[in-house]
Amino acid sequence: MSLTDCFAGHIIAKILIKYQQLPTTRSEAFELSTFPTMAAVIGESPKLALYSYWQSSCSWRVRFALNLKGISYEYKAVNLSKGEQFTPEFEKLNPLHFVPVLVDGDVVVSDSYAILLYLEEKYPQRALLPADPQLKALNLQVASIVTSSIQPLHMLSTLKYLEQNVGPQESLLFAQTNVEKGFNALEKLLKDINGKYATGDEVYMADVFMAPQIAAAMQRFKIDMSKYPRLCRIFESLKALLEFLDASPERQPDAVH
Repeated sequence: MSLTDCFAGHIIAKILIKYQQLPTTRSEAFELSTFPTMAAVIGESPKLALYSYWQSSCSWRVRFALNLKGISYEYKAVNLSKGEQFTPEFEKLNPLHFVPVLVDGDVVVSDSYAILLYLEEKYPQRALLPADPQLKALNLQVASIVTSSIQPLHMLSTLKYLEQNVGPQESLLFAQTNVEKGFNALEKLLKDINGKYATGDEVYMADVFMAPQIAAAMQRFKIDMSKYPRLCRIFESLKALLEFLDASPERQPDAVH
């Protein structure tokens, strides 16, 4: 059998299976194992796996980035509300017990900031960092503000601790205060930038980090976004993107409606 025949046979088999027209038991006329996988034929990289939780804004960033880059991946749900992040299996992937975690073959990367930098190096298609050094630095600065000065101060474990030791109202106030502090900084940082998105007319890493954060601020913490007109305009542009919508929490397989 020629390489061409193998490849054609594999494609036909996949199509038939997709539409459930081809039984795959050993008693049938042929077995799929007789066909080389597409990855073996064309040298395709193994499929990525993303350990994610539907409501996690950190996971949302990575899902958005993967969609923008056109990278397919396997979604592996980790139910944070049930404590699945504390299982021995997950602890091997991330001893901090946080999502997201990206598995790319033998490579395991946790932390959304590290994951996006890894994706940018390994999968340079549809770059999320501009070539211009100043714009690149601005994108990294925005991403850093979100990951170090906003999101950690309203993550579930932080707010749960405050709620148990101080009170639910104080916990909410703490989250709102820190989100608004970060948004004030972002609004001033980006106020003179022209374009639909955070740093111009292209979607870059700053947008990937900001969009889920803004959504979480409005939905979870009832932040009045009218105080941040530049951030509002950016978010309105981003939420029209299919890549962003497909990464949204309600469209994830583990979403609870």
